[in-house]
Amino acid sequence: MLSAVPQTPQRPLPGTYIQTPARGLNSQSGQIGQSNLRPGSISSRQQYGSQNQSQSLTQQRQQTGQIAGRSSQEELKPIERASRTINETLNQDARYPELDSYVSQGPSSDYDIFSQPAWAPFQRVKTYNIPDSIFKQYNNAQMSTMMGLFADINHAWVSIDNALYLWDYTHPNPELIGFEEQQQNITAVRLVTPRAGVFLSSITRLLVVATTAEIILVGLAAQPAPGGGQSVALFSTRLSLSIKGMSIGVIEGSAATGRIFFSDHGSDDVYELTYQQEEKWFQNRCAKINHTSKGVTAFNPGPLFSFGQKSPQENIVQMAVDDTRNLLYTLSSRSAIRVFHLRPTNGVSLAISKTLGATLNDIGHIPNLATDLLSPNIAITSINPISSQEASRLHLMATTSTGCRIFLSATSGSLYNSYNFSMTNASNVPTSMQVQHVKFPPIDPSRPQSYQQQNSTQVVHYGNSQGLNTTSKALAQTRKAIRYAPGFFFCFVPRDPQGTVDSLFISAPDTGRIADAQKNSRPFKYAELGLWTSLGSRTEDIGLSTPWFSASSSPAGFGNELAVQYENPASEVAILTNNGVHTFRRRRLVDIFASAIKVGGGDEGVDGEIKKFIRMYGQSETASTSLAVACGQGLDVTSDSRVTKITDPVVLEFARKAFIEYGGKAEFNENYVMDQSMPAVDSIRPSARHKGLSLYVARLIRPIWKAPILQESTSPTGFSVLPVVSMATLQSVSQDLLKLKEFLASNKSFIDGLAGPDALSRVSTKQEEVLLQAEHRALHSLVVLTENIIEGIAFVQVLFDEQIAEIVLSLANEIRLQVRSLTYEGLFSTIKGKDLAKELVKAIVNRNITNGSNVETVAEALRRRCGSFCSADDVVIFKAQELLKRAAEAGGNFESGRNLLNESLRLFEQVAASLTSEQLQWAVQNFTNMEFYAGAIRLALSVAQESDRGNRALTWIQEGRPDQDPRAAFFEERKRCYNLIHEVINNLDQASSQAPSMVDGQYTLSAKRRTEAYEVIDNSDDEAFQTDLYDWYLSQGRTDRLLQIQSAYIVTYLERKSSDDVAHADLLWRYHNQSGHNHEAAVVQLALAKSAFALSLDQRIEYLGRAKANASTNSPGVPRQTRYQLLREVSDLLDVANIQSDLLQRLKDDERIAAERRPEIVKDLNGQVLPVNILYNRYADGGGYFDLCLLIYQAADHRNPADIRATWQNLLDRAHEETASRGEPQPYEAVIEKVRSLGTRLNLSETMFPVADLVPMLERYAFEFQNGVGPKTWVLDTLIDIGVPFESLYSVLEGMFYNDEAPFQGRNRRYIANDILYVVQIWFQDSSRGTGQILGGDTNAVAISQTLQMLQQSGLDEQKAEECQVLRMRIEHVLR
Repeated sequence: MLSAVPQTPQRPLPGTYIQTPARGLNSQSGQIGQSNLRPGSISSRQQYGSQNQSQSLTQQRQQTGQIAGRSSQEELKPIERASRTINETLNQDARYPELDSYVSQGPSSDYDIFSQPAWAPFQRVKTYNIPDSIFKQYNNAQMSTMMGLFADINHAWVSIDNALYLWDYTHPNPELIGFEEQQQNITAVRLVTPRAGVFLSSITRLLVVATTAEIILVGLAAQPAPGGGQSVALFSTRLSLSIKGMSIGVIEGSAATGRIFFSDHGSDDVYELTYQQEEKWFQNRCAKINHTSKGVTAFNPGPLFSFGQKSPQENIVQMAVDDTRNLLYTLSSRSAIRVFHLRPTNGVSLAISKTLGATLNDIGHIPNLATDLLSPNIAITSINPISSQEASRLHLMATTSTGCRIFLSATSGSLYNSYNFSMTNASNVPTSMQVQHVKFPPIDPSRPQSYQQQNSTQVVHYGNSQGLNTTSKALAQTRKAIRYAPGFFFCFVPRDPQGTVDSLFISAPDTGRIADAQKNSRPFKYAELGLWTSLGSRTEDIGLSTPWFSASSSPAGFGNELAVQYENPASEVAILTNNGVHTFRRRRLVDIFASAIKVGGGDEGVDGEIKKFIRMYGQSETASTSLAVACGQGLDVTSDSRVTKITDPVVLEFARKAFIEYGGKAEFNENYVMDQSMPAVDSIRPSARHKGLSLYVARLIRPIWKAPILQESTSPTGFSVLPVVSMATLQSVSQDLLKLKEFLASNKSFIDGLAGPDALSRVSTKQEEVLLQAEHRALHSLVVLTENIIEGIAFVQVLFDEQIAEIVLSLANEIRLQVRSLTYEGLFSTIKGKDLAKELVKAIVNRNITNGSNVETVAEALRRRCGSFCSADDVVIFKAQELLKRAAEAGGNFESGRNLLNESLRLFEQVAASLTSEQLQWAVQNFTNMEFYAGAIRLALSVAQESDRGNRALTWIQEGRPDQDPRAAFFEERKRCYNLIHEVINNLDQASSQAPSMVDGQYTLSAKRRTEAYEVIDNSDDEAFQTDLYDWYLSQGRTDRLLQIQSAYIVTYLERKSSDDVAHADLLWRYHNQSGHNHEAAVVQLALAKSAFALSLDQRIEYLGRAKANASTNSPGVPRQTRYQLLREVSDLLDVANIQSDLLQRLKDDERIAAERRPEIVKDLNGQVLPVNILYNRYADGGGYFDLCLLIYQAADHRNPADIRATWQNLLDRAHEETASRGEPQPYEAVIEKVRSLGTRLNLSETMFPVADLVPMLERYAFEFQNGVGPKTWVLDTLIDIGVPFESLYSVLEGMFYNDEAPFQGRNRRYIANDILYVVQIWFQDSSRGTGQILGGDTNAVAISQTLQMLQQSGLDEQKAEECQVLRMRIEHVLR
């Protein structure tokens, strides 16, 4: 049999340093259900070994806090982590084993009976004496007397002959309530629950009184008395049934249906007493039905069963009803058990009859079980049903006269399945009953003390090492026994031959031990704590004076007393004897611990008790229990028989030390140390101290955690809202949590994980530091949750102090539905719960504002009691809202209203960080409605700034708004505020457009408010807002407004946007131009011309042209050198762009280019300005566009004379050929146009327009190709027209003349001579008009005169010679 997982070998832990082997883990296994086992199959203990390993990892994950969907606990906030811990703890409590799992097939005899009274399962509280008045009446008895208890209403009864008396046994001087209205002797009395609808609602019980002649039904009304206890009143119902000839001894009732059953002393028949309000045809108000005799077939048409031949002495001695399964059990005087099915048609059918022999035969099949305690000579003294709520298989417990408890189960059909008796179908009627378990009596207390302790005191987890004890006679001659859920057993044994004194044995499940076995996946034992006590008299009756125990509505978790020990009062049992009523109180585990350390006998004794507690119940349960005692949860009975809380400082101090010193330490979970994806801190299991704290908190809040906060109800009196959990329960939970909070606060310096930074000084390794970090995280989360719960409860209390029905009705439908389904868990631990709470707070405040109440008083009360739901900021918000509403009432155009608006704005801005979107929208809307535009904008800007104090939204904008960036969320938060400002601006502009700006020379109120609002906008230093505002202006097409803004942010905005959008770049240079910043405008325009935007070449040339103009304009503050550099760059690029434009046009018109290639070329050229080398090599040179090649030379500063001359020559040749081939115009005219155009564009550059090369080139062209065509001086006229200096022309021509260059040789030299003469004539005329020197100066004039003289001698024709002579004479005249 497996009991624990073997120790895991040491593994490295990422990020930590482990120097010692890790401690092995006990495997954790869930409970093993047995509902589907057949008789004789393996037990749950045998199945345990095969299931624990498969479940251990899951539970270890729960211990370390790992859940699906959350890869790291770091993702959890403290509240979320604590909430998850609470839910896991509550689920663990809910997994407490079913009764079937530890009361399983086979026998047991496990008891712990300690000599130390502190460990006793029950504690005697008080003995209430029987009143003297009862003894006086008793002395008058003539025939018979009986006594009994109605413990649930704290009353006892005695029948003396024909009189019945009731009294409150808890009252020091009770008043007797008598029933003496009949004359016959009373034979039986029973208190039952009436059938619904028969009596008034005040009649909660029926007193069934059987006499020798009739059965009388007496109404009983019980209600709480002012001084405590119950006040009882009896009412006549006039319902009775004649039973002459019968002697009624046993009466039983069904609490669920109100049916009443009884039996006769002389038979084992089962009768039912029927009753109704009024008589009907053939049906009296009271009647009896015999459900077991064939003679009553006419009254019971359903199937009847007969017991057959039975001895007339056999009679029913006990009846018991199980309402959860619709079963009636009877026990006969011969120990036969019969099971009747209570049909929904009010019929009764016998389902099972099991004799004592059959029961013993079942027990005989248990292997290796031989005992004298279960011989045929024994009798069954009592039976007690086990409800389906408590167990799924077990149905009944029968106690024998030897004190053995026999647990039986009933089954339906052949399958061994749990029987769901809540179903009333006939097919579900049980057909057989088997013995499942036998619990033998404890060791006889009359044996020697040493032997008794050796065999009966079990403090180890695995039961009594001495084995099964089947021989104990301790409970021999048991005459009465009873079982109460979840397993309290009271057994009465006479201790004298006359039977006048009873000894009482009490046992109860050791809940802590059973729970510890479940937590640590050990086999379940039916562990019980026992107690022997003497009553000093004979027992007459016993009853449960507190409600029936139930920790859950299903078998799983039903018996977990630990889970409800702080929620429900401890069970109390009243026992009536001849000398009084003795009350016994169930000792909770917390009470046992408190009593154990109270009587521990000093430090050493207390340490021993604590260690024993740890061995029995585990370290976590010990930590939880010690914490509860330290917080004042321990109860004890005082010397004056009062149950009070233990406040002894010594006990509380020992409990405090136990929690701190025995709370254990955090540990590494070996199952996770190799998980590299998990942070080291997440692989740590918190200490048992943390588990103990979570257990204590979870059990304190268990009654409210999953419960809804409120429930709506509609009745004839109107609509109402009621709390689901009573205010008294909430107050109790809150007080307990406050004590816990105080305890943790006062002891945090001693608790690892709560000590704060000081604890770090005590760690010596990285491993210890990580362990401390994990422990702090776990404990801190629970502390935070505790504080939240305290405030949450206070909030609910405040909520129900108000007119909550009106508040709920004022909520929006969606919010109201959410509030209706809101649980305390949601309120305490979720954001949604907090949001709904704030909605309720707002509703409370709005209601008070509407009613004219002082909002500040209400808000301050909320803040003081539940600050997290209504903080100091909330108080300010409510005050600001109130002022705003008062301003609306006063009017926004009046001074008083305006003052209220300004004060409201001041308060709103003070708490801008706490305003919700709804609150901001409400305030802005109201400010706008009252034309307080500036205030609305200021408030929205303040909230936006507070929502992102680190300006992360701005950095996100500046970095280009990257996708999947967490900073985008901050911008969206700001954007909500900015959108409100946009709405305010729209309203402002609309209102301003409908009113004049000035009246009688004075600005109107509308104009002033517009100015105020725009001043707030323009003066805002929120760049993110300005950016969003400009975006909004552009989206609205309001570029005019954008250009009017005087803000440094507009330039930054447009510059940032310009990199992505041409329109923004256009706005930027327009804004610079409008502001007089021409240089900056030129920079933007140059950038646009060079940009990669989809701009045509013409658009780029336009930008360059504008840039050149702006760069040429003087700009204040811009150095001249900077301006010139920009101008040069723009000019150079413009030249290239113009060349590219010409090239584009040429290529478009060039017929040599294939049609399919032309679009590609156009696309390439009609875009960005290309480098000149590409223009030249790819297009100009290859296309033969020689004029453009020359322009490219100039742009590229290419100065190779040979290339330039060759290009010019090619240009002339191409021009001539193209013109000649077309036929018009004359070729020389085309040459003239080329030369004229290039001269202008090249600015007569000496390099690109080399006159010394061009003149000879043109002269030769004119002589060889255009001789006699056109004017003789067209070459010189062209050059002179474009501005070639006369001096340059003269020098070139003079050189040509003297150099005798071909073809100007011989007689052809006169052509050059004529041109020289022509140039000098024009030059002389031109220089004579001005005030300057003739022909460039005297020296030039003399040289020219000499040249003219030589020309006369070189063969000029007569006319030219004469002109030359005249010109020469004029020059010489001037020289004189």
